[in-house]
Amino acid sequence: MVKTLLITGGSRGIGAATALAAARDGWQVVVNYRSAKAGADTVVEAIREAGGEAWSVAGDISREEDVLAIFAAIRARHGSLEGLVNNAGILPRIGRFEDISLARWQETLAINTTGAFLCCREAVRLMAPRHGGKGGTIVNVSSMAATLGGAGEFLDYGASKGAVETLTIGLSKELGPDQIRVNAVRPGLIATEIHESAGDASRAERLKSNVPLGRIGSAEETASVITWLLSDAASYVTGTSVAVSGGR
Repeated sequence: MVKTLLITGGSRGIGAATALAAARDGWQVVVNYRSAKAGADTVVEAIREAGGEAWSVAGDISREEDVLAIFAAIRARHGSLEGLVNNAGILPRIGRFEDISLARWQETLAINTTGAFLCCREAVRLMAPRHGGKGGTIVNVSSMAATLGGAGEFLDYGASKGAVETLTIGLSKELGPDQIRVNAVRPGLIATEIHESAGDASRAERLKSNVPLGRIGSAEETASVITWLLSDAASYVTGTSVAVSGGR
């Protein structure tokens, strides 16, 4: 049976790397994007050229109506969903806590936390046996900021990812009887465009001396952990957050 996987924010970075890796593992991949259609289409084309199956769907995961439309499209096209990677998120610009506006705080949590909540909720409605599903697996992309706190840089981001990890633990306990596994990954300093969006493109390079392995990680290294958590090789793993941080 071909299994269907939704990856939010799949047009670049860790999301794109995960889409490509999951397709190689045999997943039929749905690549979600908010505005980067060209990037999502590039990922889909690469998967298809390699012999895999993929398609893209637009939607802002912080908007309930968009999330409902994404999952309605999946239901109409496939009838089921076996995997979800909650990858979409934003990293706000670096700054001190007292300079964070309420609007910024709300936007960060709306995308990073509420978006994950909405997608998990709709995924359960497709995966749980009581709704006609056959179980599944969810991987939430957190961050080392969930444990390090993001002090002096983006405390709102750290708080949003901390909430994602609590959501992961709670869901793993509630959904275990439904044969739905829920885990998270905590990327550390990874070479993606997200640092530039925070206003410091050299951030990872500047901080890599704090990493015991002495280097920056790659999106592909993170994707390999995500796809492992999605796979049957991790069939007895749930409620866990795996750090992909080089020991930082």
